[in-house]
Amino acid sequence: MVLFDLDGTLVDTAPDLAFALDALRRARGLEPLAYAELRAQASHGARGLIQLGFGLGPNDPGFDALRQEFLEIYAGVLTARSNLFPGMGAVLDTLEERGLRWGVVTNKPTRFTEPLLAHLGLYERAACVVSGDTCPQSKPHPMPLLHACRHTGVEPVECLYVGDAARDVVAAQAAAMPAIVALWGYLGSDDQPESWGADALITSPEAILDLL
Repeated sequence: MVLFDLDGTLVDTAPDLAFALDALRRARGLEPLAYAELRAQASHGARGLIQLGFGLGPNDPGFDALRQEFLEIYAGVLTARSNLFPGMGAVLDTLEERGLRWGVVTNKPTRFTEPLLAHLGLYERAACVVSGDTCPQSKPHPMPLLHACRHTGVEPVECLYVGDAARDVVAAQAAAMPAIVALWGYLGSDDQPESWGADALITSPEAILDLL
């Protein structure tokens, strides 16, 4: 089985996440940020984007209110611009043709994960969908990946986990699962994926099939 992170690995959600943050900034008289800067933070969700857009962390006054407003805006544009990364649709088709299952393990909350996958016609096709609030712990804890294995009856060593963040590699390694880094994802200039200890770094979705 191949398990995918969602944002920045399976689906390009950065355009809608960036729109939501820019809307939040515009409402406060602030200029939009450069898209490249926003894209690099997209894998870090609301926390990372609010940190970038307003310089506030979870313990700062006003953070929670901004986060809630951001999530409400994002909920309204969740499927407006987000699509599978180029080549990913053909990869999923090929996996299914080979009789291999695939699933999603993400830190994105269920309220966003499931409608997005359903909109893209992927929810019913996935062998499992594990969201950020499915388990008591989220990545980098291995629990979500192990939950996916228990749900499908597939051993961790018989899976690949593909993600675009260091926490994805940490989670996969802790679950005794091969870890693959998607270099097309939301990596910032400070990220050094070659130092994360992954089993492979790949530059295109099609490379997943070569690894199999």
